[in-house]
Amino acid sequence: MIRRLKAVFARGGTSKALLFHQRDLPAAREEWGPIFLAAMGAPDPNGRQLDGMGGGTSSLSKVCVVGPPTRADADVDYTFAQIGVDRASVDYGANCGNMSAAIGPFAVDERLVTAERDGEITVRIHNTNTGKLIHASFEVANGQTRVDGPLVIDGVAGAGAPIRLEFRDLAGARTGRLLPAGSAAQQLALARGGSVRASMVDAGNPCVFVDAEALSLDGTETPERIESDTALMETLEHIRRQASVLMGLAPDEARAAESRAVPFIGMVARVRPWVSRSGQRLTEADADLAVRMLSSGNAHRAIPITSALCVAVACRTPGTLPAALCLSTAGPLRIGHPSGTIVVEAQPEPASGEVRHASVYRTARRLFQGEVLYREVS
Repeated sequence: MIRRLKAVFARGGTSKALLFHQRDLPAAREEWGPIFLAAMGAPDPNGRQLDGMGGGTSSLSKVCVVGPPTRADADVDYTFAQIGVDRASVDYGANCGNMSAAIGPFAVDERLVTAERDGEITVRIHNTNTGKLIHASFEVANGQTRVDGPLVIDGVAGAGAPIRLEFRDLAGARTGRLLPAGSAAQQLALARGGSVRASMVDAGNPCVFVDAEALSLDGTETPERIESDTALMETLEHIRRQASVLMGLAPDEARAAESRAVPFIGMVARVRPWVSRSGQRLTEADADLAVRMLSSGNAHRAIPITSALCVAVACRTPGTLPAALCLSTAGPLRIGHPSGTIVVEAQPEPASGEVRHASVYRTARRLFQGEVLYREVS
């Protein structure tokens, strides 16, 4: 039987997702999963999600739920769900920073937040996945979000109105500690023998970083090149599972394998000349650090925003691998990724291990509104 559900489909940064009002979903969260899977066309053994709204990669297989705030210092609650592509998984273990850019505009355009005058508005978003606040600031006119603007972000064609995202109190988003493994760097075992040095950092979302050179890479690899190397992907997943246990995210590696959402795993390297996915040639002068991230088992085509925040914090945390390889020691950080670069500002306080806030600019756009049709799961 075909079911209908009111929805908005929107781009946030370099991701796309279905957005639902919480009021339109069942009261019991355990009933959400089958709806999200059916709407996104997952699982799909072909990896394309042609019978749903998903796009066949982790950055295009997402759902956001927006509802009334459950804390006094927020305007809305926002719950993120990462939907599996080739398997029936609905993971609430992390936030999506890119889709966070679409939540403030959704709240204004859906009248969850009232824009009383033209100009800049700030929507305070409570991300229920991490329990953290995000302040989204953007322009409104006639009670609606401005869409057109001058900001170009690498990985997205065209320009749009800037949305400033300020992520509050980043440290220990999931684990309660900036360095959940207890030190800035540790040795992790490789499945085929030997070990690799890694840094486990929890800011925005938990991440584990390894030196690309230790894996015979140079940080200029394309996502397709990374995904085509089966041995490399197996090695990275083995490292990710170990890190999950050491960070306290899973009791053992078997349980860590069940959730690919966190920790994210990133390969970091000194910047070398590279060509972006759009064909732009970039040099060592264009970035401070090269990063290639994996998200939910896929090589990310750009970089997840929460991972970019974590990279920025790690670069300013003494002893971590990103800090050792980063070309800058203070100020805004320019991260090189497969689609180009992104600029992030973050400054942890070494004495306390706190990260009061970090900021990044994104664009977002509503793509359609109406009803999503999905097959009822028996």
